[in-house]
Amino acid sequence: MREVSAGGVVYRQRDRRTEILMIEDRFGRWTLPKGKKEPGETDEETALREIEEETGIKGRIESRLQTVTYHYLHELHGQVEKSVVYYLVQALTGTETPQLEEINGVVWLPAEEAWQKQREFGYDNNDEVMKLALEQIRLRKGNES
Repeated sequence: MREVSAGGVVYRQRDRRTEILMIEDRFGRWTLPKGKKEPGETDEETALREIEEETGIKGRIESRLQTVTYHYLHELHGQVEKSVVYYLVQALTGTETPQLEEINGVVWLPAEEAWQKQREFGYDNNDEVMKLALEQIRLRKGNES
């Protein structure tokens, strides 16, 4: 069985610093908002919908970051190959509101702290996604000067 999801590294600039939106999933791990693609949706539409549903934040996609593929064991379907398309997403509006049926919490963290949470309490397959996002954000900030 194959499953396709999409999500993003959501960021904002606040008080001259970059903040990253992270969620604590139901397994107590720190990760990025994402979710399953619905029939007829593009990857971009899925990412923006899932980010808003899970966190309450509306955003705008700036770029595609990476597709992560992994396998997990589903209790009904057995072995599942899951692909997650991640985007860099600039937050536009909304208030952090966790979808408690899906996740334990949502929080804005300074970029350095988000990277630390990812490295210590996140999923290894998201390290490269976060690194790419932080590099792109730094490049964008550099071009604003």
